Amino acid sequence: YVPPQVRKAQETLNDKKREELGRLKKMVNGLINRLSELNLSSISGQMEELYMANSRKDMNETLTDILMNACVTAVAMPARLMMEHVLLVSILHHNVGIEVGAHFLEAVVKKFDELCKSDAEGKECENLLALIAHLYNFHVVHSLLIFDILKKLVSTFTEKEIELILFLLKNVGFSLRKDDALALKELIAEAQRKANTADKKLQDQTRVRFMLETMLALRNNDMRKIPGYDPEPVEKLRKLQRTLVRSSGSGKDTQLRVSLESLLSADQVGRWWIVGSSWSGAPMIDDTNSKSQQKLHIGKVSSKIMELARKQRMNTDIRRSIFCVLMTSEDFLDAFEKLLK
Repeated sequence: YVPPQVRKAQETLNDKKREELGRLKKMVNGLINRLSELNLSSISGQMEELYMANSRKDMNETLTDILMNACVTAVAMPARLMMEHVLLVSILHHNVGIEVGAHFLEAVVKKFDELCKSDAEGKECENLLALIAHLYNFHVVHSLLIFDILKKLVSTFTEKEIELILFLLKNVGFSLRKDDALALKELIAEAQRKANTADKKLQDQTRVRFMLETMLALRNNDMRKIPGYDPEPVEKLRKLQRTLVRSSGSGKDTQLRVSLESLLSADQVGRWWIVGSSWSGAPMIDDTNSKSQQKLHIGKVSSKIMELARKQRMNTDIRRSIFCVLMTSEDFLDAFEKLLK
């Protein structure tokens, strides 16, 4: 039972909160609408001030919602506009904290996974993939995630997936080659195998041939073979990013090294990639496992040592094991080895 006066206080609090969030949304929306390469510096500064004045959770949710509504449309989003939006996220990710990029990335990846499973006709999948590609271009996320997505697309290998593979390789192919040439080589080999074993209807398609040619051009580091490939805009915005990111927050250490599987199962297993993120869920390890691990193998220990352990009040299996290891080891190296086991 909630007394009327308490209920009334809660309702006014909810109304107040709703009003605050509405006001915040308007402010963020206004900044995003004016976003361009020229005023990126002032807008990122104002966004940082909003982060200081409001709770991170509210800001992350508001920013993610607005960016998703702006960028994930049924028609293809202009590449330049997409890059500017992602660059803003990247600057906030480096200057405010990694939870900004992590929150946005998780929302994008989950939406992408959902749309890939459904047969959406529009260009939403391409737009989401472009967001992920530029998050990688602007050092928010590690190449690990991009390779995971490519592997997933190659394993399905239908017309839609082939189009998405081409789109992704065109955006980040040469950066992937620089980051991890071996993984790219393996991926290309896998794609070639898939193309050879695909059914006749798919094999005859020019798109499949074009994809394989693109992959070979990537492997041979031949930029001229990829039509419409222009690294200039990304390079230009990277330079701008270097001027706007404060030196302490830049560099590889802020890249989120997270796999596709971890992002999709974040609600079940927690977000280990965000320092200090809270998590309320089922225990990550079964109790059965932990119980079986408790019964450690002590080996043949004399009854004299066990008696000593009992006298020293070593009252659990694990304590007794450690005590016996310390007492029976020949030297520190032997003790170290036994403790590890």
